[in-house]
Amino acid sequence: MNPFLRFAIVVLMSTPAVSQTLTSPRAITDPRQITAKPDANVEQGEESLSLERLYMTRQIGDSAWSPDGKTIVFVSNITGRNNLWLVPAEGGWPTQLTVSDQRQTHPAWSPDAKWIAYQSDYDGDEQWDIFFVSPKTGQVVNVTKTREVSEENPSWSPDGRYLAYMVKPKTSSVYEIDVFDTVLRDVKHLTTNTPADKLNTNPIWSKDGHFIAYTQEEAKGTNSNIFVADVATGNATLVTAHAGEKLYSANDFSPDSKDLLVTSNAVNGYQNTGLLDIAAKKITWLTQEQWEVHGGNFSPDGKRVTFRANVDGQADLYLHDLATEKTTGLPLKRGVNSFGGAESAFSRDGKKLLYYHNGANAPNDVWAYEIATGKTMQVTHSLMAGVPAEHMVEPFLVHYPSRDGKWTISAWVYVTRNMQRNAQNAAIVYIHGGPKSQSMDSFNRFLQHIVNQGYMVIAPNYRGGTGYGKAFEDANLFDMGGGDLQDVLAAADFVKQTGYPDHRKIIAMGGSYGGYMTMMAVTKSPDVWAAGVPIVPFVNWFTEIQNEDPVLQQSDRATMGDPEKNPDFFRDRSPFFFVDQIKTPLLLLAGGHDPRCPKEETIQVVDAIKRHGGIADYKIYENEGHGFAKVENQIDAYQRVTNFLKAHVPPADCGCKLE
Repeated sequence: MNPFLRFAIVVLMSTPAVSQTLTSPRAITDPRQITAKPDANVEQGEESLSLERLYMTRQIGDSAWSPDGKTIVFVSNITGRNNLWLVPAEGGWPTQLTVSDQRQTHPAWSPDAKWIAYQSDYDGDEQWDIFFVSPKTGQVVNVTKTREVSEENPSWSPDGRYLAYMVKPKTSSVYEIDVFDTVLRDVKHLTTNTPADKLNTNPIWSKDGHFIAYTQEEAKGTNSNIFVADVATGNATLVTAHAGEKLYSANDFSPDSKDLLVTSNAVNGYQNTGLLDIAAKKITWLTQEQWEVHGGNFSPDGKRVTFRANVDGQADLYLHDLATEKTTGLPLKRGVNSFGGAESAFSRDGKKLLYYHNGANAPNDVWAYEIATGKTMQVTHSLMAGVPAEHMVEPFLVHYPSRDGKWTISAWVYVTRNMQRNAQNAAIVYIHGGPKSQSMDSFNRFLQHIVNQGYMVIAPNYRGGTGYGKAFEDANLFDMGGGDLQDVLAAADFVKQTGYPDHRKIIAMGGSYGGYMTMMAVTKSPDVWAAGVPIVPFVNWFTEIQNEDPVLQQSDRATMGDPEKNPDFFRDRSPFFFVDQIKTPLLLLAGGHDPRCPKEETIQVVDAIKRHGGIADYKIYENEGHGFAKVENQIDAYQRVTNFLKAHVPPADCGCKLE
């Protein structure tokens, strides 16, 4: 019998053990307070901030500790491809472990140190297979070999015999959890027959290896639950039964397997972290912030937990002592910090924490924090010589009211060094994707390049995005391309009011949902824009829902409704049907293997624009998916963007050329 079944199914909530008040950064509300920094050492269009140099800075992805804590495996595109590399935990020269033309991610080191599991897909198609690679010999084995089934997020059992992972057939909308026996080489289905509008994610092993916790998400994105499954019997117990729509996700098991560290918005509508007593189904909240706080891991001795706090687009890391209820912030630089590691950010001896730091002028790198001394050490080094961090622009955090008065919208504003406040400059409204995403104070190669070329940038966090609580995140449900578009247009208003740009030189640009928003902007408010750059966009809700991955089909129907029942609404929110309104030139970029926004979305709108006599350049990268992973494609894509913008919306000369 599953021991969890004999307890009540109601989740109880207790008062928090600690309620640390996070300090909000200062935001500018008056556009005229945005000022360009004078710097005689920075030249507009300088070679040191060229696309070639910026994109040859290394990109660092996922990481994991070796069992003995002496080595770190990490993903990097040092060779132009996202492969696995090894580096001593004390720092040093990295060694390439895998050599592949395909991107790789999610490395997880087996407890016996013999294998590193990871996932890899095929030209960006997101049909992931799981591979093993020997850290000693480099031998690679494709474990799953299923081109029509995707396996993702490998997680080792504590004894190293089993591997849990998420699995989804290409034609399915459901992720299930499977367990692979590395000795018998067979697969057990831990979850089966999950409804079509739900998916099971993030399998986490209990430290005794008897249980797996996982999060079951609903397609609408507004409700989720945590289940704990007995690995031997497959019996799963819901441990977060609740009324209404609330989000719960599992982060880690305690060493005694009695508690889960969880993240949930149940306490106040904002993501916070707490301890869930599995048997009692009772949550003790560790935080009650009105910012987004996400749980991390238990320390190996169970005495501490970690969590990450995202405060208006800047993220810091915390270590919380469960006995003393004392919370310590890690002494990190401003920017976006997050925990690394596979099963844990803690080294197995509990002495160190693996984390990532990136900021406006610092690409993502792996760092190690020594808990006893409070010292940090940079493990990887992404920034290349000849790319001066001091020449990069740090953005201003700004707030402005939404046009309907319902929200305060947060945005980041980048201003070219030495730019003159003369209403002659060009500006880009840079629209994030998702829409459940957020523009943060993080490193962006293209933005640093284009700002140095003389373009001002504002990156708004429109309604429907993450980072600002449940009400804000739900505010564009069944209204996509409506209120959120107005928030983007208000960003254009704000940047104009700074006095820097020419009102006739405003550009819309974004990727994925941001590409959709760009197309909505140039069709619904054509007089605002001088040019548009939609990247991997969708343009037609009818064809998008018909052709996209089944998971997204379920999500779109849950968040927008049924196009067959409400065709007029879907037509109104599909920019494809309004291309005759476009007054600006467009450049569209897409991936040939994109399962999220298929290339047909780009092709059909380009054809329609040209039929109406408009200007629409485009490029399909046939060996890419939803976004571009291969470095030569990244450089080519953004060089096309730069050339396009300079041809159609040339920047002003700041007059800062060095003689």
